[in-house]
Amino acid sequence: MTIHSRFGDSTLAFLRDGYAFILRRSERAQADVFQTRLLMLPVTCLHGEQAAQLFYDQERFERRGAAPARAQKTLLGEGGVQGLDDEAHRVRKQMFMSLMTPERLRDLTNLTTTQWHASVVKWETQTQVVLLDEVQDLLCRAVCRWAGVPLHGGEVALRTADFAAMIDSAGAVGVRHWRGRLGRARAERWAARLIAQVRAGTLTPDQASALHVIAHHQDVSGALLDERVAAVELLNVLRPTVAVALYVVFAALALHDFPEAARRLAEGGQTARKHFVQEVRRFYPFFPFAAAKVRQDFEWHGHKFTRGQRTLLDLYGTNHDRRFWGDPETFRPERFRHWNGSPYTLIPQGGGDHFQGHRCAGEWITIDLVQNALHFLTDELEYTVPVQNLRMSLRRFPARPASRLVLSQVRRRARAAG
Repeated sequence: MTIHSRFGDSTLAFLRDGYAFILRRSERAQADVFQTRLLMLPVTCLHGEQAAQLFYDQERFERRGAAPARAQKTLLGEGGVQGLDDEAHRVRKQMFMSLMTPERLRDLTNLTTTQWHASVVKWETQTQVVLLDEVQDLLCRAVCRWAGVPLHGGEVALRTADFAAMIDSAGAVGVRHWRGRLGRARAERWAARLIAQVRAGTLTPDQASALHVIAHHQDVSGALLDERVAAVELLNVLRPTVAVALYVVFAALALHDFPEAARRLAEGGQTARKHFVQEVRRFYPFFPFAAAKVRQDFEWHGHKFTRGQRTLLDLYGTNHDRRFWGDPETFRPERFRHWNGSPYTLIPQGGGDHFQGHRCAGEWITIDLVQNALHFLTDELEYTVPVQNLRMSLRRFPARPASRLVLSQVRRRARAAG
């Protein structure tokens, strides 16, 4: 059944409901597809596991021209893998997946562990630390080292600030949007210079590094990527890794807000840690939706999809679909003991196949780095969460605690200090 908005435009409702916009309307109408207008433009919204399966059918949907222009100017960049289809996408996606071998993932985790230790030494000298800011900094240092990207002196703070601005500009207007545009422009110029230096032979990163692989990648035409596009793709490795700091903050917030789950985590070993991370990814808001355009006319559940129609898949709402998750507003990591592993039910970073589809290539990085962070937060550190504003509005994109999560009295555990 197709439902239509009773009003001419749903922009105000979208701003009011935020991440939950599609979920609430789908639940009210008991329909997984509805058509409305956002900013006066027609859009079809999809929700749920079956809708996700449909959305990632590459014969029916394409990504070219689907992402909002504002997001391309800030978060995503222009010309990147997110906007490609068919063979061009397959070839470009393979470039990213070649970086995600078990060995390379371990290297990144090890580099991140080194940065955690260095950060803790600094935190012990401070009265308070803002966890989001600190983890963005340490992840920037780690991923740049892993990617073969040199950072000199005070450059770390600038690059971290630019990545953070791009991330924080998603769905933003006003100052946050323009800060993201400035960060994007400056970061692309910097990344393009690195690509040029590698191609000229004046910078020689390890051949397994992201910088080397992207600089020498031959696209579907057999030619090297345009320098600007290569810069966008390099940032598509660095920026999303820094964005994992949001998940680290969510994990720390879960430890604070759900002490019983934290207790079971401490008793459950590595498997419990994996389940905890998956529940963090399911429970907390990250991306609200994914966008695509209809490739050819077809009908699904009584709704007629027409070529060129912009379509949004409800990522947050599908992760909170009570038909599959039962009690989606309860933080319950043990639910993953019996999860069937469907690529269309847990989709915080997209659904479908990593290699052939548009599921985030860095999803494994996210899982590894949040597990690593949990180890530090539960086994290596002692800290206090002082009184602060931990409210997290679903109207803000991206969502985060208002205080960015302040920790005080951070110390290494006695057994870890030696």
